[in-house]
Amino acid sequence: MKKTMRLAFLSMLLAAAGSATAQTGGYSGPSNKAPTASYSGQSNLPLMSARDLLANGKDDQLVKLRGKLLSHKGDEDYEFADQSGKITVEIDAKHFPAGVTVDQNTLVELTGEFDKELVGESTLEVKQLRVVGK
Repeated sequence: MKKTMRLAFLSMLLAAAGSATAQTGGYSGPSNKAPTASYSGQSNLPLMSARDLLANGKDDQLVKLRGKLLSHKGDEDYEFADQSGKITVEIDAKHFPAGVTVDQNTLVELTGEFDKELVGESTLEVKQLRVVGK
């Protein structure tokens, strides 16, 4: 009998936990709470140029670029340029700093993983975007 009651109790707990996580919605408006923290101090990653990355970068290499986002190409794709050239970068919306407008005049530092393609366009998958100036 105790075993049956324990199983019934566990089943109730699991059902309650499942319905709590299955709920949708929630607050999606503005907030004065700071976004989740991320490290923004010094890094051992050397600053690279777009030209050097495209010419000598290795697949899955972690890199840092400094330049400007010239245009939004669609979805998560942006055209990035520094003094050496241009590269397509993929930036998830969550990587843009909250409350900061980034445009073609904003100097940004991108840290990410290089996706080197043998055929087609190589890109940088951005893991962190930091505004460094206007």
